Amino acid sequence: MVGCRLAGVRDEGVDEDAAEVIGMTEVLLAVGTRKGLFIGRRRGGGAWEFDESPYFNAQAVYSVAIDTRGGAPRLLVGGDSSHWGPSVFHSDDLGRTWTEPARPAVRFPQDTGASLERVWQLHPAAAEPDVVYAGTEPAALYRSEDRGETFELVRPLWEHPTRSKWVPGGGGEGLHTVLTDARDPKAVTVAVSTAGVFRTLDGGASWTPSNSGVSAVFLPDPNPEFGQCVHKVTRDAATPDRLYLQNHWGVYRSDDAGAHWTDIGEGLPSTFGFAAVAHPHRGDTAYVFPINADADRVPADRRCRVYRTADAGKSWEPLSAGLPQEDHYGTVLRDAMCTDDADPAGVYFGNRNGEVFASADDGDSWRQLASHLPDVLCVRAALVG
Repeated sequence: MVGCRLAGVRDEGVDEDAAEVIGMTEVLLAVGTRKGLFIGRRRGGGAWEFDESPYFNAQAVYSVAIDTRGGAPRLLVGGDSSHWGPSVFHSDDLGRTWTEPARPAVRFPQDTGASLERVWQLHPAAAEPDVVYAGTEPAALYRSEDRGETFELVRPLWEHPTRSKWVPGGGGEGLHTVLTDARDPKAVTVAVSTAGVFRTLDGGASWTPSNSGVSAVFLPDPNPEFGQCVHKVTRDAATPDRLYLQNHWGVYRSDDAGAHWTDIGEGLPSTFGFAAVAHPHRGDTAYVFPINADADRVPADRRCRVYRTADAGKSWEPLSAGLPQEDHYGTVLRDAMCTDDADPAGVYFGNRNGEVFASADDGDSWRQLASHLPDVLCVRAALVG
């Protein structure tokens, strides 16, 4: 990988048998970039090792999921080839080999008159072992019942009466967030740029806008029923009805599963940003990465800092130990920050400078894992094996 620097890159001659790797407990880190997927692995407390070459070379990887619900983990990737178009691939050997269905896994039915631009989100459902959701551009939700090999359009959302008034955001009209509820398989929350948050409580048969309290400062009416430019939504680990939302200006919390939202942005250097991630085990704990402004999309105050709340947004603390201290310009996109399942939690983010950073202690301290990669579009991490 000429021009790239990766921490602990493994020598070609040391690659272990895939079966042996799967049998070991390790942290898997998948980094989707503008020009391929990079996979890092860390066994126990050892060094990070990255595979020698990117997968899906020259393809933009907008979405990654690591599905650990079954006996063997499955990786899912939403790739976008400038020549062949978008597709969904899966791997059952931790990325060593990949399968693409003979027919497109995600495609718009002919009667919709739409064509797939890209897959923004891949989400294994919390309460249904074989169900995976996909969010796409144009903004649509798809459901798979075979762990992501084939998908069906969720038509009631596609045919929602407000759809004709949805307006694409700066990055397109993408359904970029899917949240499922481990307590109820029929409860699904999605977010669309720039239509806002929508919820179903009946398995997708009907959908309700859920944006009360979220401002749309760029519209003549700043408090519409829908039309907010929601950038990301995440669920609290201990209180499932508590959600955190990063908006195009504004950070919010809901305590009733998204029916109503409260501003919790006080204490942040900027309330503009893209990413929002909840701690995997600790309640009331979430992370955001503030950006200066919509017209100045660099880290707030040009400093590389993750902000964490441990009291559901009443206060925020900057986390920067081990991060660059000089002026910094690496924007973190909406799916380019994540946690793993460990305790203490691993926290990860990548930016448009092609840098990847990781914390193994809930965000208290950081180290750089990679630099000079293509733009980082998404990151996902999980304990596997």
